[in-house]
Amino acid sequence: MSSTTASSLAGGEGARGRLARLRTLLDSPVATYYLLLSVTVLLTLIGLVMVLSASMIVSIKNDGSPYGEFTGQAIFAAIGFAAMLVAMRMPLGFWKRIGGVALVAAVALQMLVFSPLGVAVQGNRNQIRLPGFAVQPSEIAKIALILFGARVLTQKRRFLGSITEAIVPFVAPAAIVVLLLVMLGHDLGTAIVISAIVAGMLFAGGVRMKWFGIGGVLGMIALAGATMTSDNRMQRISIWLDPSKCKITDETLYFGICRQPMHARFALAEGGLTGIGLGASKEKWQWLPEPHNDFIFAIIGEELGLVGALIVLGLFAVFGYAAYRLVVRTDDFFVRIAASGVMVWILVQAIVNIGAVIGALPIIGVPLPFVSSGGSSLITTMLGAGVLLAFARAEPGCAEALSLRPKSVRGGAAVLSRSRGKRS
Repeated sequence: MSSTTASSLAGGEGARGRLARLRTLLDSPVATYYLLLSVTVLLTLIGLVMVLSASMIVSIKNDGSPYGEFTGQAIFAAIGFAAMLVAMRMPLGFWKRIGGVALVAAVALQMLVFSPLGVAVQGNRNQIRLPGFAVQPSEIAKIALILFGARVLTQKRRFLGSITEAIVPFVAPAAIVVLLLVMLGHDLGTAIVISAIVAGMLFAGGVRMKWFGIGGVLGMIALAGATMTSDNRMQRISIWLDPSKCKITDETLYFGICRQPMHARFALAEGGLTGIGLGASKEKWQWLPEPHNDFIFAIIGEELGLVGALIVLGLFAVFGYAAYRLVVRTDDFFVRIAASGVMVWILVQAIVNIGAVIGALPIIGVPLPFVSSGGSSLITTMLGAGVLLAFARAEPGCAEALSLRPKSVRGGAAVLSRSRGKRS
């Protein structure tokens, strides 16, 4: 046998061995738990680094310090991490009971948007201004709607083929009320994400496909109506369908509806394969609006290049895979529906944000989960990850493995110590 053939066989066996080890790791009862925890922490850390880089110029202008926006985001990350730790320790029964109360509280907060406490940000009335900070109730409504919907669909599981017995009790009081309040605040992006959450949960519950067809038609009619009643939205759709309308002139570079998509593309093109270097972005010097928020992915592409952008996309793909493992491996119908809701929420919001930045979708203004600046978004997405972690801990063998691991490590150390003593 030639050396080339032998090395090829050895390489093939090595690859099969690595695949076998990977399968063994993924079959572990703690695999889903550690995948979710690792990806959530990594995306949050990347977000903190990129918020610091992307917000420096805005922070210097507004606060006189390059760390103003980053400091706030770091505080929100700490709160979100604490919320995630608490959520992941909660028993499954807690999440099954809290849905109704959470939805009532979320709707009440959403109604406060239209009170004197409510404020409009960039044309959307979707925040409550409190002393020292602002809250976006629609972010809280997402997780509340997921828990409430999972509870109702679980109770009505036998009747999921009937629109009156199962779909209406969830869609009517929850989705329609929440969507109506969100749309009254002109927040089309959040309304689209919430609609996707509802559709994803109904699909996971096994609702007949004909109802998706009917719902899709009604949704498209509502979307068309919301678009045609807003000049700003019509202009955004127009330049998305025909980017040639955004010609490079002094007006489009500095002002107007073309400014965001043009400078987002400039940032991505400037980054190339490996980027121009962390902190070296040119577009964040007030060329690109919202560089630390809705358009942070453009700064990632500019500073870290295609490689950095693909790493972020890969982490979201791993998050989706881990959440999907929960959906298909669980025997608990509530967990299946709620995990589907959180998975659709995070992934659809990421797709809508990234799609707008790269020009694949029109700009509708939603943050990139875990990464964009924004306290309400970061805390609630980390809370949603905590709910998934609680579900993962409830998988057979996971909690036992997590609780026994420190004991086994200590036991192994004690055995090793005794064996060394005998040899000496």
